[in-house]
This record gives sequence, structure tokens and C-alpha cells, in this order.
Amino acid sequence: MRRSRRLLTLALTAVLAGGSVLTPAAALAGEKKEEKGDKKATTFLALDPINAIVMRRDGRRGVMTLETGLEVKDPELMKRAQASVPRLRAAFAQVLMIYAAGLRGGAPPDIDYISRELQKTADQVLGKPGSKIMLGSALIS
Repeated sequence: MRRSRRLLTLALTAVLAGGSVLTPAAALAGEKKEEKGDKKATTFLALDPINAIVMRRDGRRGVMTLETGLEVKDPELMKRAQASVPRLRAAFAQVLMIYAAGLRGGAPPDIDYISRELQKTADQVLGKPGSKIMLGSALIS
């Protein structure tokens, strides 16, 4: 009785967590195999969130978090962007920290200005235009 109850609990946990109770072979049977000629090139490069310190309305320090990514349609430029991820993150962090340092306490960030500055920085780091900066969310906490 206890063993069946444990198994039932484990099965329910797996189903509720989004997992599948199916075996790996059964799960793989439903997948389609991609052929070499059908492989699509990636056009989006997601970067880790960038953080900067801001002043809150009450004078305490807060953190501004910005999710960024690049859309690059040129395959050669995409290879360069993938190789330049550390430089892109460092340059984006510098732009965001400079902007956040001048932001008044409690004022909302100007996302249009930030995106323009990040676009200039991305073009400068990659060496030529052709990428498009994509912003996910900006959060001040």
C-alpha cells in the first residue's frame, strides 16, 4: 500500500511538473528527425540579463535589470556576434551603468533612448550595422 502510494505521488509530481511518465523511447518516437538540408540558420542571439545600480525615490540603492538579445539575419555577422558575446555584454553593461548613474531617483527609464544607445554600441562592437537590438524587459527593484 505504501509503495503504490509513493509511486502514485511520484507520477503525479512528474505530470504536474510538466514532465512525462513515458519512457524515453516512447517520447522519441513522436519526434521527427531533421535532415541536414532542412536545418535553418539561427537569427536570434539571446544575452544574459544586464544589471546596473540605480537610486530609488527614497534614496536607497536599487538594481535595474535589462534583458537583451540580437536579431542578426546575416550568417557571417551572426558568427561574429556569437564570438563577440563577452564584448557585447561588457559594452551593453557599460552603456546601462552610465545611463543608470544619471537617472533621477524614482524616474522611469527611457527605453527608447537605451535601445538607441545599445544599437550604436552593438554596431560598433560588431564592426558594421546589420544587427537589430531586441529588449525583453526592464525591471527596477
